[in-house]
Amino acid sequence: GLACAPRGAAAAEDPCLKLVFGRYCLGADVNPLLQGTPAPLAREADGNSLALVFPEDLDQIYVLAFGGRIYKVVRSYRVATQLRFDELYALLREKYGPGEDKSRFPEQASTPGRRLASIRRGEGRALHVWHPADTWHIELGWTRELGLSLAYIADAIEAERQAQLSRGL
Repeated sequence: GLACAPRGAAAAEDPCLKLVFGRYCLGADVNPLLQGTPAPLAREADGNSLALVFPEDLDQIYVLAFGGRIYKVVRSYRVATQLRFDELYALLREKYGPGEDKSRFPEQASTPGRRLASIRRGEGRALHVWHPADTWHIELGWTRELGLSLAYIADAIEAERQAQLSRGL
């Protein structure tokens, strides 16, 4: 079990902040995923950043790495409906509490139907955020670009990536 995990260098090199979707380790080395099965459907490298796409039933999993470490794992749901969003939201609320609503909608989008229409037009987005740990957080989002998605994000690695991007490296 986890109690027997090695101490010292090996443990420090591959910190798993959170096991996501039973397979992806936030904060861990991305390289084993490149050799494993299933192989990624797509792979895109840009400097220190790497994006991998894996099939997951009808959905897709995006694994984003920076400096060789996984900083974000996103499940994009092919079936994006209000019912699916509500189910995921209820599960997350039950497990992590109310979270924080960071959704943005036009003023006239005051009903679920109008909000959905504004998402489809790209004018609004649903976003709920939970911080169950000091080192990672969860985002349940619904945007025109990604559709319905559930993301797990390693805070320190993402901050490091953002800092490097803002310095133009």
